[in-house]
Amino acid sequence: MSQVNDVNARTIAEFRANAGWVGGTFAGAPLLLLHSVGARSGEPRIHPVMYLADGDRYIVFASKAGAPTNPDWYHNLKAHPDATIEVGSTTVAVTAAEVTGPDRDAIFTRWVARNPGFGEYQAKTSRIIPVIALTRRAEA
Repeated sequence: MSQVNDVNARTIAEFRANAGWVGGTFAGAPLLLLHSVGARSGEPRIHPVMYLADGDRYIVFASKAGAPTNPDWYHNLKAHPDATIEVGSTTVAVTAAEVTGPDRDAIFTRWVARNPGFGEYQAKTSRIIPVIALTRRAEA
């Protein structure tokens, strides 16, 4: 298992054991568990991701700590936008949609004001960090 996968596995276990609260890197951060389907593999994936509550949406940021490429979960959501999130002890079915243009910029600016590290991530990369809105799907 890679170091990143090991850290994710520990974070996921801690999140579930503490109804959404974790320590370490994510201590005090708004965190959700994003369940997606692998874009190429079709396999289920789970990623701990920080989020911004925005009305009835959960906004996530594909920063990958300022790496030159988008995180895998971004590609997964583009290929398979229906996903599930765990927020606290609640599971929510969502649909992902990328936010672009002035709306993206306004949301990202609001996020950076709360989490300046994300501004540093943007400064480290030439790509525009994608902003993804996760909106609750209607119950079937």
